[in-house]
Amino acid sequence: MRRGEGLRTSAEGRSGTCPTCERGITLIEMLIVMALIALVAGMSYPSISAGLDSLRLRSTSDAIIGFLNTALARADTRQQVVEILISPQDGTITATTGDHGFYKRLEVVNPLRILSVQPELAADAEDQNQTRRFLVYPGGAVPKIGIEIGNSKGRKRLVSIDPVTGVPQSVIEGSKTL
Repeated sequence: MRRGEGLRTSAEGRSGTCPTCERGITLIEMLIVMALIALVAGMSYPSISAGLDSLRLRSTSDAIIGFLNTALARADTRQQVVEILISPQDGTITATTGDHGFYKRLEVVNPLRILSVQPELAADAEDQNQTRRFLVYPGGAVPKIGIEIGNSKGRKRLVSIDPVTGVPQSVIEGSKTL
């Protein structure tokens, strides 16, 4: 064997004949990839944020529907009067019976809030945001209740009880009135 055979010089390694000699990425390549990731994230953030807001609004309206269904079912099955208290200031809805054997509370948490309770009070009432009381009688007519919830971006939903069928439903605000 001649001297120098089988050995690679450093010049040969740089020319690409040694597959293990050049590995990795350059700083420029990494900056380009990071810029592309930031661009995609920046473009998708508003739609993801709007989707999360819609999801929160829908899940809260579904929770209110479930709450009202429980209160109505309690009045019918146990033959007890159920009092429903809706407090827009506190963001709470409470259902109790006269003997205090049934107590259920639902909180509407930030960023959502209770905007109004329908039917609205008379125009001369001093505060439309005061706590409202509704009574559900066993075997009686279901009261006409509407709870409007919304977020800080102006999206709204109206959860209402249909007085004819007694079934709570959720309506996107603007598509149907109570």
